Amino acid sequence: MWLRNQTSLADFILEGLFNDSPTHLFLFCLTMVVYLVALSGNTLTILLICVDHGLHTPMYFLLSQLSLMDLMHVCTTIPKMATNYLSGSKSIAFLGCATQHFLYLSLGGAECLLLALMSYDRYVAICHPLRYTVLMSRKVGLMMALTSWLGASLNSLIHTVILMHFPFCGTLKIHHFYCEYPAVVKLVCVDVTVYETTAYISTIVLLLLPIILVSTSYGFILHSVIEMRSAGSKRNAFATCSSHLTVVSLWFGACIFSYMRTRSQRTPLQDKVGSVFYSIITPTLNPLIYTLRNKDVAKALRRVLRRDFISQ
Repeated sequence: MWLRNQTSLADFILEGLFNDSPTHLFLFCLTMVVYLVALSGNTLTILLICVDHGLHTPMYFLLSQLSLMDLMHVCTTIPKMATNYLSGSKSIAFLGCATQHFLYLSLGGAECLLLALMSYDRYVAICHPLRYTVLMSRKVGLMMALTSWLGASLNSLIHTVILMHFPFCGTLKIHHFYCEYPAVVKLVCVDVTVYETTAYISTIVLLLLPIILVSTSYGFILHSVIEMRSAGSKRNAFATCSSHLTVVSLWFGACIFSYMRTRSQRTPLQDKVGSVFYSIITPTLNPLIYTLRNKDVAKALRRVLRRDFISQ
């Protein structure tokens, strides 16, 4: 049972991203176009990996999980923002806010873990290609995905329960377009210094450990690539890793900007900009990066389209 104060589970007020000006109306329409691109791109990636047998490998199974996380991420935040903007309402129910907080934190944490584990997959593929089927079996890929989902969900559940047990007071206006942790914790009426410090340390660990694993994996990969004698092998290795490395850089860069700053260093505008990048822009770019830069995915897409054309 949630602890209650005088507000008694009253609705929160989301400030949102846009006002009624023509410029903001244009930006809202642009955001919805980007949202639709993210929706269609990630859905297409998941379906493509499911239907094409050539993509039934651990690498592409993990990629399908990444696309699923991105798909759920944009669906957690954007529909509510759009509904509030179009209806003129800015409210979100207490339980709705708690649910949104749990989902976005779970998906963000799961993506951090999954991207790190995907770098290990690339390390095995390039540094130990003859042992790849043993070290990266389907069972190992499944365990990686489950570890990402369950580990991040448990972390998110703990933080969400603790945060939502604190008493809130004032106007309950969240200076954001969804219930993100830094914006919600500002509404707490009691001293939460200890909890904020704990949450900050938890965030650093959740970001730095994957970054260390990614850096270590790519350090070994770079060493192996340098020792390759064939120019073609070097090009294939760089092509295989470039998509993942680009996605990792975009995701962790945005997360570090958003979460590795103390409250005194934050402003509502900076929080919004950071959140737009990793909750809208990155999920949109990920399927485009993998589709345009990955020959296997591009070939699979052509095979599926050709198969559908012939069947008609």
